Amino acid sequence: MGQSVKGAGGMCVLALALSGCMSDIGERYASADLVTRFRLPGASQAIRPTYAETITADSPIIQGLAMRTSVLPANSVAATVASSVLAANSRTAESEVRAATLRSEAASKNWLPKIGPQISLTSLGSLAANLVVDQVLFDNGRRAGERAFAVADVEVAAVSLAQDTNDRVATALKLYTTAAQARENAALDVVTLKDMTHFEWVMQERVKGGVSDMSDLTVLRQKLAEIRARYEASIEREATSISELNAMSIAPLGDLRGIPEFHVNAFAAEPLIVVRAQAEKIRAIASAKVNRASLLPGLSAGGTIGKGSNLGLHVKSDSLLGFGTGASLEAVKMAEETATRKLHQSTEDANRDLRRLEKQISAKARQAAEATTLAAQAKRNLDIFQAQYDAGQRQVMDVVGVYETYTRQQQAQVALKYDVVKLRVEMARIQGVLADGSAI
Repeated sequence: MGQSVKGAGGMCVLALALSGCMSDIGERYASADLVTRFRLPGASQAIRPTYAETITADSPIIQGLAMRTSVLPANSVAATVASSVLAANSRTAESEVRAATLRSEAASKNWLPKIGPQISLTSLGSLAANLVVDQVLFDNGRRAGERAFAVADVEVAAVSLAQDTNDRVATALKLYTTAAQARENAALDVVTLKDMTHFEWVMQERVKGGVSDMSDLTVLRQKLAEIRARYEASIEREATSISELNAMSIAPLGDLRGIPEFHVNAFAAEPLIVVRAQAEKIRAIASAKVNRASLLPGLSAGGTIGKGSNLGLHVKSDSLLGFGTGASLEAVKMAEETATRKLHQSTEDANRDLRRLEKQISAKARQAAEATTLAAQAKRNLDIFQAQYDAGQRQVMDVVGVYETYTRQQQAQVALKYDVVKLRVEMARIQGVLADGSAI
C-alpha cells in the first residue's frame, strides 16, 4: 500500500511537470494560482484580487462597459426616475453574470490533473478500491478554448446586464414622458373647455333671442363633448402611465413634475448590440476551437493506482476519425467568418438606427419650433377675431373656428416636444448611456 501511495504521488508530480512543459499553464489565471500555491508560508503576500476582479481587469469589453457614464444630468427629473426604478430592479441578469463567472473560474482550473476513486466488486465478493489519475498533456488547444469560452461567456452576460439595465431605465423614462405629456394635454383641455363653454353660453343666448340658428349650438355642444372625451382620455393615460411607473420604482413618482431633458448624440458610446456581437464572436471562435479539438486525437498521462495498477500515456479522442472528418473541420473553420459577418451586420444595423434617430430628433425639434411660432400666430389671429367679434364684425362661429386652430397648434407643439424626448431616450438606450457603467 505504501508503494501504491508513493506511485500515486510520483504520478501526480510527473503529470504536473509534463503538463507544465506541454500545455499552456502559463496563461493569465493558471499561472497566478500555481505561484500562490508554492509560495512559502512566511513570505509576505499581497492581497490577491478575486477571480471576478481579475476578469474585469483583463477584459476590454467589461472595462469599456464600466467606463460608460450616464447622459442624465445629476439631480434632474430623469435622474430621479432612473435611480428610483434601478433601486427596485430585481437584476436577474446579475445572477447570470455571477453564474457565468463561477463557470469561468471552474474552467480556469481545467489544466490540472483529475483524480478520483474507483470502487468495484471483484468476482470473489470483495471490494477493490483504486485511484484514477488523468492529466491531459496535449489536447489540440481544447482546454485553452474552454477557458476562453468561459471568459467570453462572462463578457456576454455582462453586456446582457448592461442592456437590461438600460432597457429598464428607458421604459421608465418613456412612461414618465407619456404621463407628463398627458398631464400637459389635460391642462390645455381644461382651458379649452372653459373657453368653449363660454362660447356655448353666448350661442345659447343668441338662439334664445332668435339671432342664431339652433344648428350652430348643436355643433358647439358636439365640439364640447369631443373636448371632454379628449380630456378624460388624457387623465386616464396619465393615471395608467404613473401606475405602471410606480409598480417598477422603489417610491411613488406621481408627484414628480418636469420634463426629462438631456442631450445625447449618435457618438456618445458604442452601441450595446455591437459590443454584444463582439463578445459573441470571441465566444463563437473559442467554441469552434473546442469543437475542432474534439475531432482530433490528444495525449494524456494517467491510469489507475492500487490493485492492478495501470499507468502510462494514452492517445484518445472524443470521436473516431472518419471520411467526413475533413468536412467537419472545414465547417468548424467557418465559425469565425460567420461570427465576423454577424458583427458587421450588427454594426450596420446599429448605425442605421442611430442615424435615423438623429435625423428624426433634428426634424422633430425643428417642427416643434415651427409649431411654437404657428401657435403664437394663431393666438394673434384669435385676438384680432375676438376684437372684431366684440365690435360686432364677426360671428361666434368665426371666433370658434380660429380658436380651434389655436388649440390644435398648442396640442401639436406639446406632442412634438415630447416626441423629441422619447427619441433621445431611445438613442441613449441603444448606446447604453442611461446609467453609469460602474454602478451597473
